[in-house]
Amino acid sequence: MTILDDIVERTRARLAARPLNREDLRGRATVAARHHEPHAFGRALSQTGISVIAEIKSASPSAGSIIDNPDVDAIARDYRAGGAHAISVVTEPEFFRGDREWLRRAAAASGLPVIMKDFIIDEAQLLEGVVAGADAVLLLASLLDAGKIRRYIELLERYGCDALVEVHDEKELARATKGGARLIGVNNRDLQDFSVDLATSERLAAKIPAGAIKVAESGIKERADVERLRAAGFDAFLVGESLLRQNDRPAAVRRLTRGE
Repeated sequence: MTILDDIVERTRARLAARPLNREDLRGRATVAARHHEPHAFGRALSQTGISVIAEIKSASPSAGSIIDNPDVDAIARDYRAGGAHAISVVTEPEFFRGDREWLRRAAAASGLPVIMKDFIIDEAQLLEGVVAGADAVLLLASLLDAGKIRRYIELLERYGCDALVEVHDEKELARATKGGARLIGVNNRDLQDFSVDLATSERLAAKIPAGAIKVAESGIKERADVERLRAAGFDAFLVGESLLRQNDRPAAVRRLTRGE
C-alpha cells in the first residue's frame, strides 16, 4: 500500500467509528454559512498580481514533524502581515496532526479566507468543514470521480464555499474538468511516493481550461519558483513547509509576492 492508501484507509475508519447526523450537519452548515462572505476564497485568488495561499500544518509524511503544536493564531497573523491572500489549513489528524478547529482560529486571527485541506471521501467531511468555518475545501481528483467532484462542488456552493480541485496528471485533470472545477490546483508532489517536480505544473498548465483559476502547489520555496510557474500561466501559489520553517514569516511571504 502507498502512503495515500494508508491515509484514505484511516480516514474511512474514523468516519465509520463515529455517528454522523447528516441532517444536523446540514443545519449547522446553513447557520455557519451566514457568518462568512460567499466565495471569499475564489475572489481572493482572482486579484491581480501574485496570490499566495500560505499554509499551516504540523507535520507531513514526507517531512515528518514541522512544528509541534503550532501557534495557529500567530502564524496566521504573520501570513497576513506578509501579504498572503488566503490561508490553507491541513486538518487531517493522524498523518499531518491537524485539527479542524484551526480553521476558525486562522480566519479570526488573520481576517483572510481559509481553505480546509484534508482527504475528502464523504460529503459529511464537507459539511464539517463548512461548520468549522472553511471558505473553501480541497478535493483530490485522485480520490473522486467526475460525478462526485461535480456533486461536491455543488454541495459547497450551497453554502457559499469554493472547491479547489487538485490534480497530479492529465487523467486527473480531465476528471476535474468534467466535474466542472473552476479552481484547479496542480500538486507538484506525487502522492504515491511524495517526490516533487515543478515540471508537473508546467506540463499541465496549458491543458487547464481557459477561465479556470490555476493554483500551483508544493515545492515552491523561492521567488524564482514563483516566477517560473507564473510564466507557465499560474495565478496563485500554495506554499507551506518553506514558509513554516522561516524565522521571519512575514518577510518570507513578501519575498514570494513582491520579490523583496
